[in-house]
Amino acid sequence: MKPSDRVEYSSIADRAPLKLPGDGRMILWPVLALEVWDVGRPMPRMVLTPPQGQPLVPDVPNWSWHEYGMRVGVWRLIKIFEEFGVRPCVTLNARVCEDYPAVAQACADRGWELNAHSYDQVAMHKLEDQAATIKRSLDIIERFAGKRPRGWFGPGLTQTFETLDLLAQAGVEYIGDWVIDDQPVRIKTEHGPVVALPYNYEIHDIAQQMIQHHESEIYFKRARDYFDCLYEESADGVRIMAMAVHPYISGSPHRAKYIRQTLDYILSKPGVVAWDGEQILDWFLGTQS
Repeated sequence: MKPSDRVEYSSIADRAPLKLPGDGRMILWPVLALEVWDVGRPMPRMVLTPPQGQPLVPDVPNWSWHEYGMRVGVWRLIKIFEEFGVRPCVTLNARVCEDYPAVAQACADRGWELNAHSYDQVAMHKLEDQAATIKRSLDIIERFAGKRPRGWFGPGLTQTFETLDLLAQAGVEYIGDWVIDDQPVRIKTEHGPVVALPYNYEIHDIAQQMIQHHESEIYFKRARDYFDCLYEESADGVRIMAMAVHPYISGSPHRAKYIRQTLDYILSKPGVVAWDGEQILDWFLGTQS
């Protein structure tokens, strides 16, 4: 099935309003992405262009940029989340459990949700056997943390036309790859529905800093404006705002303070809750019964 075959068009203006318990009106969905970049392959992203613009293997300069994030940047972000009592949704390559077990264990010890992000950072289109990689990823994280992931992000948010069916067959209940709404959406698969939780490319450090080449402070400025719009609209029904961070980007010393400012601003507003993917999924499913 193509995406248009999996989900019916629905106008948010015509839906019955979704409600949160008590005085809640808006959900912040913080996402912390942990990846493994194999130095034996071209790097998934570059901060330093190679000489003459020709990709090189091994690409040690760009590998080391990511490595800094897992050695230093991630601990800076963990501290910030702890300051606000926020439990982010940790989407991790399963290989993180093997290559960076201290990082994965720190997240598990804090009770943070571990969401599957494939095995390592390779697009789904390039896998010889998607089903096997999906199963391997879920199995490794389950063995490591004692709990099977319920959610999935594809590397680079990639999917083929069959990926969703394979995810559903493997027991995945929600995805974060689709950016089609400000509320959860049910998606058809050959093995029953999965839920697309509201993700976005706007409050996302890769899109802002690495692709659009904005200055560091744009993260907070854009997050504030994005939030203000959704917060006003949430008076008519719940809205969900994701914010995505990567240790090698947002964990850099000149960017981390803007993540702190973003959390401080958003969480100071009445009726805002910070939930992980499982909490959002369970709440949404509860509204559909």
